[in-house]
Amino acid sequence: MPMVVEPQSLDGLSPEQLRSALLSMLQAAAAKDQELAFKQTLIDKLTHENALLNRMKFAAQSERFSPEQKSLLDDEIEADLAAVASEIDVLSQAQTPTTPEKKQAKRLPLPAHLPRREIRHEPTSTTCSCGCQMKRIGEDVAEKLDYVPGVFSVERHIRGKWACARCETIQQAPVEAHVIDKGIPTTGLLAQVLVGKYADHLPLYRQEAIFGRAGLAIPRSTLAQWVGTCGVRLQPLVDALKTEILSHRVLHADETPVAMLKPGDGKTHRAYLWAYAPGAFESIKAVVYDFCESRSGEHARRFLGHGTVKAWKGSLTCDDFSGYKALIASGVTEVGCLAHARRKFFDLHAANQSQIAEFALQQFARVYEIERDVKELDTEQRQAVRQQQTRPILDALNEWMTLQRRQVPDGSATAKALDYSLRRWDALTRFVDDGQLPVDNNWIENQIRPIAIGRNNWLFAGSLRAGQRAAAVMSLIQSARMNGHDPYAYLKDVLTRLPTHKASRIVELLPHRWKPADA
Repeated sequence: MPMVVEPQSLDGLSPEQLRSALLSMLQAAAAKDQELAFKQTLIDKLTHENALLNRMKFAAQSERFSPEQKSLLDDEIEADLAAVASEIDVLSQAQTPTTPEKKQAKRLPLPAHLPRREIRHEPTSTTCSCGCQMKRIGEDVAEKLDYVPGVFSVERHIRGKWACARCETIQQAPVEAHVIDKGIPTTGLLAQVLVGKYADHLPLYRQEAIFGRAGLAIPRSTLAQWVGTCGVRLQPLVDALKTEILSHRVLHADETPVAMLKPGDGKTHRAYLWAYAPGAFESIKAVVYDFCESRSGEHARRFLGHGTVKAWKGSLTCDDFSGYKALIASGVTEVGCLAHARRKFFDLHAANQSQIAEFALQQFARVYEIERDVKELDTEQRQAVRQQQTRPILDALNEWMTLQRRQVPDGSATAKALDYSLRRWDALTRFVDDGQLPVDNNWIENQIRPIAIGRNNWLFAGSLRAGQRAAAVMSLIQSARMNGHDPYAYLKDVLTRLPTHKASRIVELLPHRWKPADA
């Protein structure tokens, strides 16, 4: 951005210097106007989305759903409304930082029967700047609802007030920053709700019942608002995780269908959750899910930055889905999945005990036996063993498949199994020449399996935003699991540190880099 010149500094400048200074001021003003226009456009977009969500919320009784489906949809609308409101607040504060605070509705006190734990906050020093010893004149108490699985308790945050009689000044420990400003839940309770919804696949109406048995039935609308706000707060962490994943040369990619509700007609259509992870032999363990409205290859190109100057151009391990072909054409190296090729012959053998399929399976087994032996070797050693042992097996298998293909009729199941491998032979055997490449796509399929299990409980995603929020939180939860962390402990710690953590150091909170605060 051009340097801004203060008006009082224009005195004594030559005409040329004056013109240059004025030009810089005009450019700075134009850039600022452009930034404000962009933010206002985004606010207008979010405000429109907010109006649509409100209409869906209050018109929901006219839609024809079963009670369970309706409750799930209501949860997502509440969460979407909270997420949109959080984004609008952030943008509005950036534009008008002096806007007076809105009056908060009075909250009902937490039940008296819940056990309480006092946490006292006092100034580090009670000696006034004038030298006098300050006296305690009172305190402020804020109660936050905490939850340890099965048991509710209340944290009483007591902030003592200290006054100096001589200076007539008051000192008090500051209020700690919280992921939900002025909210009642502790980060432990928020982590429990997120893990319950996105790791244990418990819809919010079930969590409401579980919390009721523990002594306090938190309304699902309140739970949904917490989920929506946390989704917005955690998004920068997911963006940083995506950036880190795309810095690696080898990636896995896969996708799985998820039903998504179509606004207005009360019907669902097939959306897709895409998954991306560094190669099985890369230095980090992580996965990022990307929820999209369709299976179009355009979504994979957008995620990998194609069409921009930072397009990813590494080696992509994937199946034979046509959506990846445009990426291959634009410079991405295709790495085939040997497990998919083997699966064609396994299905053939299971169906009719084919001798051709049996021989092919025996050769694939020899390759996988070698892969088990080289799994723990470094890249150069792995490549050397593959060249010496795997290459002869695959060369002989390719020659055998070519001969067999000439003898079987077109259109037969055997021909289809042989054609799949022969057509993609270069991609399927590329791992032999590069020790960093995996033999198949099983690594990412294992990371997408929890999504397939969760589908049985979800019924559908209530909206595109709800699906994207689920993908973001599940990216962090699954990445934490991959690195051996308890997702609850990870999310609780991250949500505690996130409000005061520097944006420039956000990578420290990524699952593969995270260390508990007490460590």
